[in-house]
Amino acid sequence: MVSAYVTNKMRNLRDAYSSALIELGYKNENIVVLDADLALSTKTKRFGTVFPDRFFDMGISEANMMGVAAGLATCNKIVFASTFAVFATGRCYDQIRQSIAYPCLNVKIVATHAGISVGGDGASHQMLEDIALMRVLPNMRVLAPADATEMEDVIPVIASMQGPFYVRIGRADAPIIFERHRKFRIGKAYVLRKGSDVTIIATGTMTAEALKAYDLLKKNGIEARIIHMPTIKPIDKNAVRKAAKETGAIITAEEHTIIGGLGDAVSMAMDEPVPMIRIGVSDVFGESGGARELMEKYGLTAENIAKQAKKLVKARK
Repeated sequence: MVSAYVTNKMRNLRDAYSSALIELGYKNENIVVLDADLALSTKTKRFGTVFPDRFFDMGISEANMMGVAAGLATCNKIVFASTFAVFATGRCYDQIRQSIAYPCLNVKIVATHAGISVGGDGASHQMLEDIALMRVLPNMRVLAPADATEMEDVIPVIASMQGPFYVRIGRADAPIIFERHRKFRIGKAYVLRKGSDVTIIATGTMTAEALKAYDLLKKNGIEARIIHMPTIKPIDKNAVRKAAKETGAIITAEEHTIIGGLGDAVSMAMDEPVPMIRIGVSDVFGESGGARELMEKYGLTAENIAKQAKKLVKARK
């Protein structure tokens, strides 16, 4: 079991991303970074300040950025390409499919501003379908780190592995839940709390909410197993099957549409179906509002996770 607690310390995953990139840049001269006119927001500009000859701002031309990333990868470069999630996946899906995933090139797409918590920018910028889009691509691996510590652990690992990755992170600061760095393993789930009544499997921003839900449930005599699933593809099938067998009920939690994301991946990983509830955005577009206000409206909170867990446990009894 991995030690994890929702602390009062907040840190932005974009800051962690830029720090990890710079550290990689000093260690490996083949690291190059591309952005699409959003380098100040994605924080890749910091890499460009330190390594100006290895940073390329491609302008408002995301499809071209992916093509250039693919070209650089054929020249033995380890390429990180960043922009907002809505542009990184939706605007240039064809280029990712044809030029990166199909030839299995060494391009790491790190997309920021994912999910409903983008807030005031509204539905046009609240990317809720990116996990689904990237997950269906052969050769593509899909990750959603939970906090800044994990983000710093993820980046060097994906840089050391051949082939394409998609990493999604949000806009807002997030609570630190992993205070110690660890050797991150692709395709590995992490049990954060033990429990036998129900399993809550969360990814990205929702892992902190799942840990809060554990405390709420414990007050009601319900012992929930909390699993953090940072790698959505390839998913840890063994962890899913073990949880399904031992607890007999599963809740998934993701800041994404319930279609095609973590919930679907978990469902497909099970040998035998068990009662299951998927918490996410229910097949609708978002709207403009405060980040926390939207998370509450769409049920992406510890309180709703606990509420659904109680229903599931009660129904099974």
